[in-house]
Amino acid sequence: MAKPVRGLRFQPSGGSRAAQIPVGKKQRLTIERLANDGRGIAFLEGRTWFVVGALAGEEVEARVLGAHGKVVEARTERVFSASDLRRPAPCAHAGRCGGCSVQHLPHDEQLALKQRMLAEQLSRVAGVEPEEWAPPLSGPEFGYRRRARVAVRWDAKAKKLEVGFRAAGSQDIVAIDECPVLVQPLQPIMSRLPAMLQRLSKPQALGHVELFSGSAIAVLLRHMAPLSEADLEILQAFCAFHEAQLWLHGEGEPQPVDPDQALGYRLEPWNLQLAYRPGDFVQVNAGVNEAMVAQALEWLAPQADERVLDLFCGLGNFALPLAQNVREVVAVEGVATMVARAAENAASNNLHNTRFFQADLSQPLSDAEWAREGFSAVLLDPPRDGAFEVVRKLASLGAKRLVYVSCNPATLARDTVELVKQGYRLKRAGILDMFPQTAHVEAMALFEAS
Repeated sequence: MAKPVRGLRFQPSGGSRAAQIPVGKKQRLTIERLANDGRGIAFLEGRTWFVVGALAGEEVEARVLGAHGKVVEARTERVFSASDLRRPAPCAHAGRCGGCSVQHLPHDEQLALKQRMLAEQLSRVAGVEPEEWAPPLSGPEFGYRRRARVAVRWDAKAKKLEVGFRAAGSQDIVAIDECPVLVQPLQPIMSRLPAMLQRLSKPQALGHVELFSGSAIAVLLRHMAPLSEADLEILQAFCAFHEAQLWLHGEGEPQPVDPDQALGYRLEPWNLQLAYRPGDFVQVNAGVNEAMVAQALEWLAPQADERVLDLFCGLGNFALPLAQNVREVVAVEGVATMVARAAENAASNNLHNTRFFQADLSQPLSDAEWAREGFSAVLLDPPRDGAFEVVRKLASLGAKRLVYVSCNPATLARDTVELVKQGYRLKRAGILDMFPQTAHVEAMALFEAS
């Protein structure tokens, strides 16, 4: 009887499987071009490499962050042959912090990259080009961010508290003592925050910290266990020194330590004050936000006798300025607390021609009471997944003009296909540089009924 053969390995019918590339491996690469997210693309031995911090034409040494199949994600460790476009990174934490991925590109080249990303999506997905390209809407490239989340984690093995921003391509925390994109009022808080948190008695119970700068400065601490009186005194003294409000987020919703304190921001051109609470969505770039609202009103050209619909209205960022120009604004939002906050903002600004409704805007527009009278114009500002179900029924509302504010060119292009089917034409489009030093693209598009 033949002896059985043990341990036989059968090769799959698809051929031999390529060995996986280990995380941390360094590889010399020649970058062919830039991807839509600003990473360099290289090709080696049948794999496609996406390299953070690399530019087209460069020869770099890249460290592997992760690999799946034939796609490798990496970051630039050294540049052997630099592009003429490369500039010294303005931030000392470049290459480690995951926040600003294209700061090695001059700002005008960042804008050009974002413009190409928008144009490519509209052309490839929707097969259209706007009749007119609007110039980029931008502001200062540094000192613009009025809101930031700071990661906090207790390292039990090292017995130390890590405070900073997430690293590129990992959950590691990079210690940050200065962040060039934060607004100036938040800089001293950011630099002194780690030392203050390390004084607290239960560092393992700390979550994250959020910083806010608007009509007031605020510090929010997320904590998973009750704070001691001594810890509360440390936090209050820190905030008093920086003339900042202290908010705590334990169980339930975030609350200010002083219940009489409130947060908000101004829309100065319209003499409006909008209240918000931590957790509410607000645009982090105040200057570009005001310019965006002004451009949206200019493009939509609202008339005094018109009824206008604002979808995904949030706190009323567009609805309240619109209300100053039209007969009535109907504003719709999916989150009930935001609807209530927007209605309060309208009332506090003495605007009584606005109506706010809660609705699930991921579903088709039904025969809602607020939609029955129709609208002359529509403005929508959806989240990253777009507004596909909403735009499918927009023509039935009778709107002749539509301004679409997008934070994702891919879903804007997808929704454009549907709008074109309904008889709208893309009159104008342009980028909004809400996040300089990153490859994140926001855009605005004007559609008109044919």
